[in-house]
Amino acid sequence: MAEPFTYGRRGITGRLEDPERELLRGLFNDVVSMLDPGVATEDPLEALVGFNPHATEPEDPALARLLPNAYKGDAASSLDFRRLTERSLREGKAGALRAAALSLESSHLLLDDAAARHWSTALNDVRLVLAERLGIRSEEDAEKVHAVTDWAEAEDVDAYLALVYNFVTWLQTTLVDAMLDAHRVRSHGGGSGDE
Repeated sequence: MAEPFTYGRRGITGRLEDPERELLRGLFNDVVSMLDPGVATEDPLEALVGFNPHATEPEDPALARLLPNAYKGDAASSLDFRRLTERSLREGKAGALRAAALSLESSHLLLDDAAARHWSTALNDVRLVLAERLGIRSEEDAEKVHAVTDWAEAEDVDAYLALVYNFVTWLQTTLVDAMLDAHRVRSHGGGSGDE
């Protein structure tokens, strides 16, 4: 069973069992695949500056949640902004997901500040995709998903996704708490934590 992320003398640590590592590796890779635009630019200058004249609002609602419009109610301005920023946003998110996946080689995780940020980004993006797939739009929707707690009773895809969402949420919460603990210790001039 997974152990929560905690902050201590060695940094932020956590522990995952093999099936949990495989689950997360698969989720991270799935989201990387979603973020792959599938269209390479032939213009080296466009590639260098990250401009994508062909960018459009994603049709997949889960991808749209990862890459939302910048301006609510202003499709033209959102599209202009998307063309200027979407490539670098996709690359940044995919990079964080890949970095987190690479750190899953060992069941014992030791995260420095950069790795903790990668993990935080990766877990958040997985949660966004799962929330969209589960139709979480309100607190009531979230409460229904959080009420699914027994892996033995997962008889359909939605129940399984709810359990995965709850696991990822718990893992992200423990990571954010550990990152806050690290920040508190450092900002008060103290040494490391108790571990």
